[in-house]
Parts: sequence; structure tokens; C-alpha cells
Amino acid sequence: MKKSWLLICFINFFIAALMGLLLRLMYVAPVERINFQFLLHGHSHVAMLGWVYLMLYCFIFHFFIPKEAQQKPIYNRLFWITEFAVVGMMIRFPMEGYALFSIAFSTLHIFCSYCFCWLVWKDSKPASVPEKQLLQTALLFMILSTIGVWCLGPVVGLLGKASPFYQIAIQFFLHFQFNGWFLIAILALFFHQIKAEINANQFRLFYFLLVTATILTLALPVSWYVSNPIFYWINSLGVILQLLSFLVFIKLIRPHFSSFFIRLKKMEKTVYGFAIGSLTIKVGIQLVVLLPGLGQISHQIRNFVIGYIHLCMLGIITGFLLGFALQNTFVNSKNILVSWGLKVFLFGFIVTEFLLFLQGIYLFLNQGALPLYQQYLFLASIGLPLGLLLMAIGINGKQSHFSDEIITIE
Repeated sequence: MKKSWLLICFINFFIAALMGLLLRLMYVAPVERINFQFLLHGHSHVAMLGWVYLMLYCFIFHFFIPKEAQQKPIYNRLFWITEFAVVGMMIRFPMEGYALFSIAFSTLHIFCSYCFCWLVWKDSKPASVPEKQLLQTALLFMILSTIGVWCLGPVVGLLGKASPFYQIAIQFFLHFQFNGWFLIAILALFFHQIKAEINANQFRLFYFLLVTATILTLALPVSWYVSNPIFYWINSLGVILQLLSFLVFIKLIRPHFSSFFIRLKKMEKTVYGFAIGSLTIKVGIQLVVLLPGLGQISHQIRNFVIGYIHLCMLGIITGFLLGFALQNTFVNSKNILVSWGLKVFLFGFIVTEFLLFLQGIYLFLNQGALPLYQQYLFLASIGLPLGLLLMAIGINGKQSHFSDEIITIE
């Protein structure tokens, strides 16, 4: 892995966080000549594709691609072509929303992801069967998710944007990106970090439950746009299987947990605990949403939707990514800027999540808006880009620790 790759990922994340902060400022005070929806598209695309996707690119390259294959120029070229697509989306989406240039850059990113899947499938040498199976499944879910994107054009042309199938195509992409590609790739990397022999029978059960639950829980976002009781029951089965997969996952890693955690520094333990805690809350929320009527209400209350998306994006996925970076000294927690950046980022995330869900509960109970809710949410949100900025400076500074055996600096 190259230091420049890691720094670019954090810069992308910092810019996405700045866009998110500006979105929250627009609720507090009007910002002229900025289209809220266009900026939202830019924020989400840069966060997903410029931060999570490229960080997974870096980690998969480092941990699963053999040293001899890492020497191929294609990986470095592909990274920078992908970043070019991200920068294009970063600029064009806030300017025009879904239009010619933003769609062109998005399409370029998809073709880059296909190339990445082919390279990893061909070159990767995971150390164990669980790692290999999870990695290949994550790549397949990434490819599957893009079917939703390719369906958007025909759906708009034939049925228009008002059609429920337009929204279902978007949800298909998002569901299999977050719950398929992102989450399962994170699990493949986590099993690699544990470096322990996993019970084969228990893993097969975990894998079956996880993949089946991932497919079945697509029924929830479909039910938001197509009214049919069958989707409730399909999602209910998926959520129960997801709970079982989570319990089997805990059983799988429990024998190795103490030996894994004892090797970690205090900050690494905090970040991993934060990520696993967020995953536990996610599973719990999906169980609560099974209560009759709550599935639709949770979708209608925007605070719940944003809070849940950020729980998955910042709590689970980013939590694990930061854990991997810290554990392998890609990011040095002893660096004062990195240490403070992590603390500020985590504090900002926890406070914003608390405010989002509390306001959602108030609306659910018909209690109206919290006093100065938008102002407090904006102030708490400052911690996210500020923390990322401190981390990026710390990574690039002289105090950052990079092992030559781990990172080759360009």
C-alpha cells in the first residue's frame, strides 16, 4: 500500500464530511446558489466511493494480493483512475445533480470497480477459506449492486422518475453496496486480522445465514414503494436470520477474542469496540422495525433514516476501517494529531447520532421539534470534518509512523 493512497482516502472523507456539514448549515441559515439535493448527491457519492470503496481497495490490495502481484502497474493506475472518477463526481454532482458529466464519472467508477473485481479474483491469495469465501462474496455483491444503477436509465425512459421501480432500483444498489459489498468485505478483513483457525462447520452456518439474510432483507426497502404483506414476512425472515448470523459470528470469534484484543493498544480497542457496538445496535434496530407499522414509519421519519445510514456508514464500516488502519500502523495512534482527531471524530459521531434518533423519537411521539435541534446538530457535526482533518495532517506529518514493510511511500 502507498502512503499517498491512504492520504487520498482521508482527504476524500474530509471533503465528504465538509459537504455534510454544509448540508446541515443549510437547515440553520440559507446558503445562496447551492442546490441542497445536488450537494446531497455529491456528499453520498464521495463518502461511499471516495472513502469506503477506496479504503477497501487499499486493504484488499495490501492483505490479499501477494507481493509479486502488487508490483503490477495496473493496481496503481487503476487507483488513480478511480480517484479521478471520484473527483469528477465531487465537482459535478453539487453543480448539476444527475446529469451528463456526473453520470459519466459514475459510470467510469463502475467500470473501474469491475476491473478491480477481476484483478482481485485473479490475483488474491487469502490465507484461509473463510477469508476467501467472504472476499469473493463481497465482490459478487458489488457487481450485483450495479444492476440497480444500469436499470435507472430504462426505468426513467419507460416509466419516469415518479415510478416506484425507479426508487427500488436505487434501493437495490444501496442495499447490496452497504449490506453486501461493504459489510462482507469488512468481515473478510476482520477474519484476516484475527489470524486464528475458525471452526469450519460454524463458519459454513454463519456464511449461509449471512448471505441469505442479506438477500431477504432487500424486501424492506421494496415494501416502502410496493404495498404487499409478503415483503413484510420476507424481511422478517431475513432479519431473524441476520440475528442468528450475528450470534454465530460472536460464537465464532469468542474463543479468539481475548488473544486478539490483548495485542491491541488502547485506542485500537476503543475503535474496534465502537464498531462492534454499532453493529450490535444495527441488528437491534432491524429487530425493532419488525413491530407492525414501524417499518413504514421508520422510513417516513427522515431523522431515523439519516441516523441509520450514518450508523452503518460511520459507526460500523468506518469504525472497522479505522480499526484496521490503527492495528496495522497505517495510522499511528501515538501521533497527537491522529489521537485527538479520532477522539473528536468519535465524539462528533456519537452526539449527532444521539440528536438524530432523539429527534426521530420526538416526531414519532408527535412531540414536535427539539429546541434548537438544527443548531445543535450543526455544531456537533463540526467534529466530523475537524477530526478527519486532524487525522489527515497527522498521517502526512513527520510524527506519523509508517513501516517500510507495510507501506511503500511513492
